Amino acid sequence: MAVLIIIFDIYAYYKIEILKRFVWAILVLAINIAWAHFWIDFFQEGKRQKEIELKFLEFIRNLVENVKSGTSIPKGILQVADKDYGALSQYIKKLAYQIEWGIPMHNALLIFSEDTDNPVIKRSIAIMIEADQSGGNIADILQSVSSSVINIKKMKEERKSSVSSQIVQGYIVFVIFIIVMLVLQIMLFPKLGGITSELSSSANVLGIKSGSQDKVNLDAIFFALILIQGFFDGLVIGKFSEGSIKHGIIHSLILMTMSALIITTVKGGI
Repeated sequence: MAVLIIIFDIYAYYKIEILKRFVWAILVLAINIAWAHFWIDFFQEGKRQKEIELKFLEFIRNLVENVKSGTSIPKGILQVADKDYGALSQYIKKLAYQIEWGIPMHNALLIFSEDTDNPVIKRSIAIMIEADQSGGNIADILQSVSSSVINIKKMKEERKSSVSSQIVQGYIVFVIFIIVMLVLQIMLFPKLGGITSELSSSANVLGIKSGSQDKVNLDAIFFALILIQGFFDGLVIGKFSEGSIKHGIIHSLILMTMSALIITTVKGGI
């Protein structure tokens, strides 16, 4: 799809006069479509990880009930493994199979946490293993792990809701920054350039030698400046809202794409 848009973009540049102005904007759009699969995979993985965290909490609760009735952890895992845990089911079934095959419980739990690749589960499993090795009451340990997962989930939701307005403000400030830069490029700098040219012409008429007349490509400089600003603004927004640079990169890509589309559409180029 992206290749077809790029081919059309090239054709429009040479053959369709009315579309020449939007050639760069179409190119930016094509690049975004090219990595659309990455965007889809990223958001699907984020949704899957949230489901895994939620189902892990359900798994721990079921395990606590079995352990409180006098069942050991390995047997408790085998008993609750047949229940439906959505995206987490495959990992719990693998954990149960490993325990059936005689793999030590701590090793099986570590493999389970690595397979899920979820920081909350990794932290919870580490607490469980450490507490079990120290000889604590396993039912109380599992209960505390369950409470810890609930608290972490609440903290994430509270932080996300508390900073959502600031994220919107960050995007608004960036759009204002783009508008100011466009006003400078489209309205102010051309007028200043005209005044400079008039002064240079007057100086030549009077026999005064003016300095170098080499023009600096300010359009490219400002375009690069806006992209750099968008990249770092996105990292700050992601780190502040989600506590992760990984999410910051997504915000960076959104801001950089948005700025490129606005600039190339308004100016008809970079």
